[in-house]
Amino acid sequence: TSVTSLMPMPNWRASFTNNLVENLVSGFEERRLDALFISGGIDTRVKSSLSQQLHFLLEADRLKSVERQNHCVHAKRRENSAEHSWHLALFALVLDLPTSVDRYRVIQMLLLHDLVEIDAGDTFAYDEEGHGDKLARETAAAERLFGLLPQAQGASLLEIWKEFEGQDSPEARAAAAIDRFQPILLNRYSDDPSWARHGIRRDQVLTRNGIIEHEFPELWSRLLQLTEEAVAMGILLP
Repeated sequence: TSVTSLMPMPNWRASFTNNLVENLVSGFEERRLDALFISGGIDTRVKSSLSQQLHFLLEADRLKSVERQNHCVHAKRRENSAEHSWHLALFALVLDLPTSVDRYRVIQMLLLHDLVEIDAGDTFAYDEEGHGDKLARETAAAERLFGLLPQAQGASLLEIWKEFEGQDSPEARAAAAIDRFQPILLNRYSDDPSWARHGIRRDQVLTRNGIIEHEFPELWSRLLQLTEEAVAMGILLP
């Protein structure tokens, strides 16, 4: 029996249920937003492109309320998914990427990829049960969220999201590697690492994050160093 099977996993199912309940009252919320827009001179009942875009952007604000398992390094609280997405985009802007990789597309993927957690919640990286239906939950969320936008724009962003999930392009693989590395950095330097709370082993971390070795060999070397240090510190099981 693995250590993680004995440890309590994050209650993502409760989060998912709560999100479903929230969506049941979405009609009331939409009417409230309509009233706000009308009072500001923007009538969403016309369903102009701008109204649809602003509706989407207000809906995206919900991502700030989705908590992740990682703690912030400089604050004694859990990171939220909006902060995570911003941090990943900054990684993509700052790190050296292969010259063949479209940096802008990588940043697009990293800004979009976790919007689905507004509906689906954040699934902990090492929650095997949660990953069983993760793709189905997140695909439904992506279709709803990007469907709020004008049709062509929504379809375009949905394709970018699907490309990231499929990891079938150099940009998607680079984005996925960055997405995997950031939590490792936070786990090593935060005061309340999720590795320690959930009894995660070093071999689990190395297995899950192997894509980093292929896409960013230099980052992989740093990952090996960080995990060795974490084991020595007692925050990651050997």
